[in-house]
Amino acid sequence: MSENITINIDGKEIVTQEGEFILNAARANDIFIPAICYLTRCSPTLACRICLVEADGKQVYACNAKSKDGMNITTSTENIEKERRAIMEVYDVNHPLQCGVCDQSGECELQNYTLELGVDSQSYSVKDVDRSSHDWGHLHYDPALCIVCERCSTVCKDMIGDNSLKTIPRGAEPLEAEFKETMPKDAYAMWNKLNKSVIGLTNETDVLDCTSCGECAAVCPVGALVDTQFMYKSNAWELKQIPATCGHCSAGCQISYDVKHTSIENPEDKIYRVMNEWNYVSLCGAGRYGFDYQNADVVKDEKAFEKALKAFKKADTIKFTSTITNEEALILEKLKKEFGYKLVNNEALSFQKFLNDYSAISGTRLYGSDLKEMANSDFIISLGSALKSDNPNARYSFNNSLTVNKGAGLYFHPLSDPIIDGMSKNVMSIAHKPLQEEAVLYLILDLFGDKEKLPSEITDYLASFHSTKTVTVEETIKEKIVEIVKEMKVNEETGEEEEVEVEKSKMVPKKVPKEVEVDDNSLLALVGAPDNFNESLEKFLKKKETFSLVVGSDLYNHPNAKNIARLVALVEKYSEFKLVMIPTLTNSLGVALINDLSEKEGEFSIGYNTKGDFTLSALGDGNLDMPAINQQEGTLTSVNKRVNPTNVAIGYGGYELNDIAMALGLELDEGNTIEYTSELPTSKGFKSIAFDSLPNYFTNAGEEMRGYELKNMGRRASSDESVDKIDETLALSESLIYLANPVRQFSEFTNKATNLDEVSGIYMSEEFLSNSELNAGDKVKVKSDNGELTAKIVSDNKIAGDIVVLPSFDSKLNSEALFNGYRFASASIEKV
Repeated sequence: MSENITINIDGKEIVTQEGEFILNAARANDIFIPAICYLTRCSPTLACRICLVEADGKQVYACNAKSKDGMNITTSTENIEKERRAIMEVYDVNHPLQCGVCDQSGECELQNYTLELGVDSQSYSVKDVDRSSHDWGHLHYDPALCIVCERCSTVCKDMIGDNSLKTIPRGAEPLEAEFKETMPKDAYAMWNKLNKSVIGLTNETDVLDCTSCGECAAVCPVGALVDTQFMYKSNAWELKQIPATCGHCSAGCQISYDVKHTSIENPEDKIYRVMNEWNYVSLCGAGRYGFDYQNADVVKDEKAFEKALKAFKKADTIKFTSTITNEEALILEKLKKEFGYKLVNNEALSFQKFLNDYSAISGTRLYGSDLKEMANSDFIISLGSALKSDNPNARYSFNNSLTVNKGAGLYFHPLSDPIIDGMSKNVMSIAHKPLQEEAVLYLILDLFGDKEKLPSEITDYLASFHSTKTVTVEETIKEKIVEIVKEMKVNEETGEEEEVEVEKSKMVPKKVPKEVEVDDNSLLALVGAPDNFNESLEKFLKKKETFSLVVGSDLYNHPNAKNIARLVALVEKYSEFKLVMIPTLTNSLGVALINDLSEKEGEFSIGYNTKGDFTLSALGDGNLDMPAINQQEGTLTSVNKRVNPTNVAIGYGGYELNDIAMALGLELDEGNTIEYTSELPTSKGFKSIAFDSLPNYFTNAGEEMRGYELKNMGRRASSDESVDKIDETLALSESLIYLANPVRQFSEFTNKATNLDEVSGIYMSEEFLSNSELNAGDKVKVKSDNGELTAKIVSDNKIAGDIVVLPSFDSKLNSEALFNGYRFASASIEKV
């Protein structure tokens, strides 16, 4: 843990952490130091060199120099200002004069710094080269506008983990030699590198193959990388930014909807793009591009509303998904208490039960950590989640730990993931068999648990997996070898040199077989660990100090979910691992805390964003329209246990759930749904704060000031910490299917978005297809004990192995019908 120290910047004493970069320390204290290439949360690249400062009399780069106690820093000297101006002049060399039509104009950092540093003339020139633009699918790259700050490649490597971008040779002529003698040193070094490089693709093609998050375009300081869908659509200063929270997964990412009128003829607001505070939060492709899922052109249909009221009076059940706000969940709970409805939400109920079973041992209602703490750790274990698609920000945190913290990790999951494997050589993927998650948790307890504090029944059980076995290893020994060599020596009697034989010995290494007794841990075989597991783990754990365990929804619906929840609690309680649980959907955590859920529905149901006998839907496919998340004010509860506010981006003219509640007799003073924000249950950790009083920003230090963090309420832990032994009878056949979505898809709402074009179908890896007689586009029937479906094959290079993936984002496919809660199932697959 770093200690607090005091440093002085431009005469101002500030407190920071020892080892913090000077630039971050300055920013956290509202001290301006210009910087173009540096990204908070990423490794310094020293590409721009404009962040020059003087520290204790020595010129250093603020993005890379670390704070030391008592350090005295000056941000501006005559020499530094000369360097900065020269650097900006160089950036402006051959930069196209097309600001009037550039998509970045008005928010361009090249414009800003050119003006900030007063660059009003040009001292340098160099022959330009052809820099034709490239269409990379969802991105457009214009090398003519690129200043090679390397933000795009850095964020792709250090945050996202795709490693899809890199610098490649520009093909320009070398700079004239006289520049080296006449220019400021750092400006020349920067220009020399800039002149040699441009951004290219790591796969050395002109086809961008990545998870399509768009973060590279978001961080681009100029107009070089632009989202294709946004090109030439709007000037930045025309757009109004609506602060919001992404409604697609449980990450609860900070976003802003950038809106303006649709056209001259149509004054209605339209979302043109989504932006984010990229220094502090990264978005996935669904969050960035899946923004136009609103329920459009809706007006109040009084007849449909009357039918809805009659249906509510007839119904005994309300079925709903977790793609709703906390306030809507509270309205449903109030309706339940008033009229006795059963509230049915199976995925939230599974998570609710898991939390309850976990808390019986942990003594707290919620898990103890979050994704930010996970990113700051240096050893991570992931279990029970397809991180890449379940919660992309969990994957980003994992990757950030590996790259910036020089961390390591273990990724336990039956479905092989080339994206995870490609993040770092210090991550080991272990494809255990489905239903063996209990064995993995026992292995974690065995490897990392405090054996002196664990219940004796557990330590005895763990010991039963260990035995000794004799193995033959090669041992290197030193062997003495005697050689006879001839040397010239002086004969003492004659005084003349003569050749004599001399005996010489030397020690040489020799490998010999040796039998040794070693520990044989049968848990390793049970979870499918590779032969080199112990050796690799020993290497991974060197100098590791902070540990994180992240678990996901494979566990919540496991046949032995209760036992697994208790094992997870034991890992958190009796090891150094900090725990993060990934809620299944957008607001699963909020629903699990607010609603008293039932397992079975009654005779007549209301469906809210899911099919019922009478359906309320924000997708426009029900009996009465409802607003989508991007048309509502309210709050969402994230994986980080934060209650985050979201705002209306697009107008909505129809009825809302609260209109029905009031018509049924629930009283609310002003009739607005957000009046319920302050009524969220404090007994579950919510705070009694009015919606309009919730903050929604990040500080310059990166502190998140969005909404508030749930209070992790304590509960009396049981003295019974017993857990069941591994059920080795649980097994699935070799033909396996898995319920998961492709990258950039989460639900019917992302499926509705214009810019997310993932195809619905049966997803198979390229490896699986090459080893079978099937091809992409073939129609196949998939049949399990629970149901069957027929669809076309989609080839997906973001998965590997022979497990077939069925998505849930297309309700017409009805993939869930083939599963019985648990996300894996046995199935037959045949071509039709």
